[in-house]
Amino acid sequence: MRMNEVIYTDALPIEGYGPGFFRIDGKPVRGPVCVSLRGVEPWGGLEDLATLERLSADVDVIFVGTGSEIAHLPRTLRDRLEAAGLGVEVMNSPSACRTYNVLLSEGRRVALAVLPV
Repeated sequence: MRMNEVIYTDALPIEGYGPGFFRIDGKPVRGPVCVSLRGVEPWGGLEDLATLERLSADVDVIFVGTGSEIAHLPRTLRDRLEAAGLGVEVMNSPSACRTYNVLLSEGRRVALAVLPV
């Protein structure tokens, strides 16, 4: 098996997570968070549409982590994100973090909005 080191350049991968927090850039970040090439910013959860809409010019898809279990997005949130031209993928938070990191390592234009487990 060939092993290759992953290089993220300026992007910030999710290094770890636990009850109520995520580890990003070596630091714990508590609560819901949005991560993109713009950096890390607090996210108000599924009702905070403004934070996600600001990403529409910078990314092609946003991964939404809904905590320890997968849940449906509110219809208005999904509709407005899609109207803004964002692809939206909803999954549980651990899966969203892993998928975000993989696509980020490939140089893709992705963002992550994630609720803690």
